[in-house]
Amino acid sequence: FPYCISIALMEDEAIVAGAVYEAGLDECFYAWKGGGAFLNDKQIRVSKASKVADSLIATGFPYTNFSKMDQFIESLNYFMQNSHGMRRLGSAAADLAYVACGRIDAFYEYDLKAWDVAAGAFIIQEAGGKVSDFSGGNNYLFGRQIVAANSLVFDEMQTIVAGYLK
Repeated sequence: FPYCISIALMEDEAIVAGAVYEAGLDECFYAWKGGGAFLNDKQIRVSKASKVADSLIATGFPYTNFSKMDQFIESLNYFMQNSHGMRRLGSAAADLAYVACGRIDAFYEYDLKAWDVAAGAFIIQEAGGKVSDFSGGNNYLFGRQIVAANSLVFDEMQTIVAGYLK
């Protein structure tokens, strides 16, 4: 199972750098504002999947907030039948890093904390991807929910997630 150290630097309420270190694989994903995203000194980009049907999607399960569990299970059912596959790695930081480097095409989860997503979300954006909360807004750091994907599949992904997890 992946386990990560995830650190983001925020200045004036904006993240300007982030790093996710996956210790078991000795992989360091990092980015700085305007500098691109990297994995162990090699520049990375998000995948080029253009629709959910062709996407490998990751998610995680909530630990404490089960208020949306029925809707979450319905979303899993949808993606299991209408995507290239589903994965649960067990680390939101790793999931986000994998979206940034194209190993996974999209990720969504709720009941997360800012420290789970800040660095990974920033790295995705520097790698050419998009992130939002479930409604498409920018409250993914403190709103406890996130959708992340490459720019081509993001809108479709966010719309589907919002339909299940309002």
